[in-house]
Amino acid sequence: MTHQDLKKADDGRVLIFDTTLRDGEQSPGATMSHREKLEIASMLDEMGVDIIEAGFPIASEGDFAAVSEIARNTKNATICGLARANLKDIDRCWEAVKHANSPRIHTFIGTSPLHRAIPNLTQDEMAERIHETVTHARNLCENVQWSPMDATRTEWDFLKRTVEIAIRAGATTINIPDTVGYTAPAESAELIRRLIAEIEGAEDVIFATHCHNDLGMATANSLAAVDGGARQIECTINGLGERAGNTALEEVVMALRVRNDIMPYSTGVDTTKIMAISRRVATVSGFPVQFNKAIVGKNAFAHESGIHQDGMLKNAETFEIMRPADVGLAGTSLPLGKHSGRAALREKLRTLGFDVADNQLNDIFVRFKELADRKKEVFDEDIEALVQAQGAGEETIQLQHLRVVCGTEGPQTADMTLLIDGEQAHTETTGDGPVDAAFNALKALVSHDAKLQLYQVSAVTEGTDAQATVTVRLEEDGRIVTGQSADTDTVVASVRAYVSALNRLLVKRGRTGPGNDTKVISYRDVS
Repeated sequence: MTHQDLKKADDGRVLIFDTTLRDGEQSPGATMSHREKLEIASMLDEMGVDIIEAGFPIASEGDFAAVSEIARNTKNATICGLARANLKDIDRCWEAVKHANSPRIHTFIGTSPLHRAIPNLTQDEMAERIHETVTHARNLCENVQWSPMDATRTEWDFLKRTVEIAIRAGATTINIPDTVGYTAPAESAELIRRLIAEIEGAEDVIFATHCHNDLGMATANSLAAVDGGARQIECTINGLGERAGNTALEEVVMALRVRNDIMPYSTGVDTTKIMAISRRVATVSGFPVQFNKAIVGKNAFAHESGIHQDGMLKNAETFEIMRPADVGLAGTSLPLGKHSGRAALREKLRTLGFDVADNQLNDIFVRFKELADRKKEVFDEDIEALVQAQGAGEETIQLQHLRVVCGTEGPQTADMTLLIDGEQAHTETTGDGPVDAAFNALKALVSHDAKLQLYQVSAVTEGTDAQATVTVRLEEDGRIVTGQSADTDTVVASVRAYVSALNRLLVKRGRTGPGNDTKVISYRDVS
């Protein structure tokens, strides 16, 4: 695989290393279930991503199981696991990835003065640690990636020394992380260029770039690094990642495609699959895509200005540098109605990038019919919201019944029944408005100390019968989870989003599902 990578780089290929399932999932509140990780990995593989960083195997049993199963099931991509610079981490990582068609171990250590102070290592001690751990990883796996964390704030002489040690120890990819989004494009290009020029053995490895977006320059810094000689970009779908996020896969891939005249490099990514995976990652992570987000935002191909609309009608290229179809976006939005059948719904799902199994289609179709009875027209965005709600039946806590009473005279009331581990729990509560009353009912039925950090409502489509998409973010003891749901009833959508967040909190606490006997969230029937 290493020789293949080098050949691709020599041919002008830039390898795409996706870390949505590892670095992306580190976003506070972005926890994905085991099933969701497998689904995203499959989509990444199908779209042509070269390397999938599937997780941090030693972090938990759940992470190990997900990385291991992804490694066994992935057909084309190299499967990579992350490991700190110690033998136990590296052994656990190898156990998780070794069954992949093409496995990779990615090990790292913080090399900047600030990061060296954490393990309290001298430069010589750290150099010895790097040699020992990279050698150990290479004895297990032919494909080894090494990263000097916070490389852009590491002294040049020490960075050069550690990179040379890692190459001599057998690393095949050297990744240069801008861990805190500190660098700038010219500096990013020059650092890679200088490493390649001055490092002994540089011609035998691939240099990679891993940029964070703290100053809003992750994409620019990654592309500049490619100009400097890097041939692997580490990125995530939608730019998901801790703090301000990572380099967005869709941005670098489309930039290399659209501006191939000044950046004559290619990737193996099928760009027509971008919108589908963007929407799915937004759903499973609970992180909605901002409307004006480049490439995948709702407004990325929308034109409201009269001048823009006139230009678009005469020639789309006047205001669009790429076609919507290039990223898998349907050119038209043909609404479905209550008389539409399964075949029409399946075709609509296919055009939106969702390839669903028969049982999934049946579940979506039932909810589609219910929605069609309440709305005159069901638009593409409504269909996407239905897909988003899929899988609620597998959750530990489920909303079974909700009735709210609201109006100008308070207090407002909520009558709620939940299904928790298959048992009914019921209560009636009051509050300052219907949403507050409903949330008070949830707190009464599901005892927890989580604080509501975010409550956000947005309309999916236009009109008074539009579905509302609600995002809820909860925090408990440093654990942050996000839930999202959509419904034509804003209160129902709000409760379902809160319930989704509570179910994710169970996962964060180590609860894996209804079969686990440990009650980590208590509940009571207060009817």
